[in-house]
Amino acid sequence: MKILYFYQYYATPKGSWGTRVHEFAQEWVKQGHQVQVVTSIYSKSDLKAKKFIEHQKIEGVDVTVINVRIDNKQPTLKRIYTFLAYAVCSIWFALTAKADVVISSSGPITVGIPGLVAHYLRGKKMVFEARDLWPEGAIELGLIKNKTIQKIAYALESRCYKASSLVVGLSIGMRENIQKRFPNTNVIDVTNAANIPLFATPKAFKSKDGLMPKKYAIYTGNIGMVNNSLWLLEAAKILKKRDREDLVILMIGEGQQREIIQENIGKHKLRNLLIWNLMPKEDLVSYVQHAMVSLVPLRGTPVLDTSSPNKFFESLAAGVPVVQNTQGWMKDFLKENEIGFTLNPNDPEELAQTLIQLDSQSEQLDAMGERAKIIAAKKFDKDYLANKMLKAIEEAVR
Repeated sequence: MKILYFYQYYATPKGSWGTRVHEFAQEWVKQGHQVQVVTSIYSKSDLKAKKFIEHQKIEGVDVTVINVRIDNKQPTLKRIYTFLAYAVCSIWFALTAKADVVISSSGPITVGIPGLVAHYLRGKKMVFEARDLWPEGAIELGLIKNKTIQKIAYALESRCYKASSLVVGLSIGMRENIQKRFPNTNVIDVTNAANIPLFATPKAFKSKDGLMPKKYAIYTGNIGMVNNSLWLLEAAKILKKRDREDLVILMIGEGQQREIIQENIGKHKLRNLLIWNLMPKEDLVSYVQHAMVSLVPLRGTPVLDTSSPNKFFESLAAGVPVVQNTQGWMKDFLKENEIGFTLNPNDPEELAQTLIQLDSQSEQLDAMGERAKIIAAKKFDKDYLANKMLKAIEEAVR
């Protein structure tokens, strides 16, 4: 089977971004399928290109790079331009590339455009992979306020679902949301995956900036409004007031609010809040494994209750309990399996108090971590989930 995969944020473990498409494509190639991924240049990826259109072979996967750079720090209009530029350039491959099935992986919702072109103009089977509920999330968070643009975005989303032989939601919550709004859609859930060998294999701890094993909570990813990053800043301030600067909050990433947080670190002389630059996942593993807990914060909005963050799965694979603050499937999953905690997204006092309490409960955390490892290996292994999605695609195409 020839699979044409449109995804704007392709990365390998050498980058600092999710590797789901890379790992799934690798597994499908091993099983004898041909996979061509059409992508662009993301600031957190390891991809580079010298030409505007560049074809690369990465571990058996044909990767076509459209040299349009995307960065979370870009102004909103600039980001919209990069989304549209990628979608327009991708249409050429939608019209010409050999394919039995075409996968469009959002967000943004504009990634659905080349998939729709391949479906309606060439009769190709389409699979739509919903990584988040675009545009609902952007509208709910106030990122898209123009009513006309909202209507266009919703119409595009509806057309993507209706044209697809299969819709893949990245969480149980996404699947339920899509099924409710589009009851005639063939939709399954295939969560984000974890590279179990990478995150579960013990790595030696490398001390940096005075960091001590099991005396810090780690956050990795985008530092911004959607990720509720100021919640971590306020919790660090409270820990300092309580003379608990021995408990550190470590943030590794980039984003719109990084500079604000760094200014506050200097202003309030916070020794217990560290911000490090992005690093390859291969280097990140050690710091995840030796954390007390992993933080997965998001803003308290209904659409984010359906989220499926990479850090959630990777932390569990590393044997680290999760502290998060959504009210959806992650809350239920952590409670059911006793592998983490759900807090109020608007209460940094609760986060600070939780870290203080957990500091004296190392045995409980160790037990939770062991359960997390077992569950992650069973339910979130990249090869298992790659095969789950492949089987559904084959049935849809057939």
